[in-house]
Amino acid sequence: MEFVQQLKPYVAKIAGRPDPVYEVVKLAGDASNRQYFRIRLTDGSAPPTLVAMVFNPADALRSEEAAGDSLPARLPFLDVGRYLQRGGVRVPDVYLEDVPKGFIFLEDVGDRQLFALVHEAGEEARRGWYRRAIDTLVGFQTLTRTRPEPACPAFTREFTHDLLMWEFDHYLEWGVEALYDRRIPEDDRTAFHSHFDRICRSLRKLPQVVVHRDYQSRNLMVHRDELVVIDFQDALWGPVPYDLVALLRDSYVALDEALVDDLVDYYIARAVPEKQGELTREGFRRGFLLQTVQRKLKDAGRFVFIDRVKKNPSFLPNIPTSLGYVRWALARLPEYGELGALLARYEERLAP
Repeated sequence: MEFVQQLKPYVAKIAGRPDPVYEVVKLAGDASNRQYFRIRLTDGSAPPTLVAMVFNPADALRSEEAAGDSLPARLPFLDVGRYLQRGGVRVPDVYLEDVPKGFIFLEDVGDRQLFALVHEAGEEARRGWYRRAIDTLVGFQTLTRTRPEPACPAFTREFTHDLLMWEFDHYLEWGVEALYDRRIPEDDRTAFHSHFDRICRSLRKLPQVVVHRDYQSRNLMVHRDELVVIDFQDALWGPVPYDLVALLRDSYVALDEALVDDLVDYYIARAVPEKQGELTREGFRRGFLLQTVQRKLKDAGRFVFIDRVKKNPSFLPNIPTSLGYVRWALARLPEYGELGALLARYEERLAP
């Protein structure tokens, strides 16, 4: 009850009524440290519903993913969101904010994720929704390429070589050592690092764009037949295939391989000219495979971390899908056969 009363001055300001009548329901959480509550106004006020994001102000500037040592000067969620909205990317409206108190009040874009919709949809409808998601991604990338805003946190952070390597090490620490209670000997660790370093150098040579960092089916809401992008606060510079890998090699949705090939072609036709600097279309496809290895190993380790450290085991069932994508990519990268064999010694689910 005390928390509900805490919200009253904010709801009153948004509704334009001194004494609004409203109900508060906590929404299901994910792996983040933020909490979300739906506020339903029952007195005819507009908007009829809104969402309160509640967070610890002391943690507001820090990414929940590794992002280097420096912290942004301003709240990334608000700055990145405003930048995207000004550029025509559909994100939730912000009605009111009180960052020092740990409150942001947002447009309610409903509960329907692309995740749920594509599980229910037929093949052609699924293809159509993913093409729309790619169109939104291309718009996002075009905006950040043509209208950069240097002060926005998304432009002040990047996937450095060290950060990409840290994510590989995150997999070794949690996806191997913690999961199986097994130490990796130094000679094998050195071999892992040699292969990982090679992948990271290749990824860093690709064109770098601002990436959402988690552009997948649970971060795309379907609201009034629009795709609304959420969870964009960790955006940073990264390799051009990164977000497409997150979308099409999604740990929560396993797409048919023929559909994935079609959607990669669809993206390339819209986002990759015949030659983009030194990036050919075949070069993009190879980058897509390398990014799949890097991102999906990181995901597999992250899901164990979330279980062990955050006491949330709900992501563990998604590990086999993540590892399956790594196996799929390595099968198409024969020059990384030694890495595949080394990984399979520690994780049988990565065996060819």
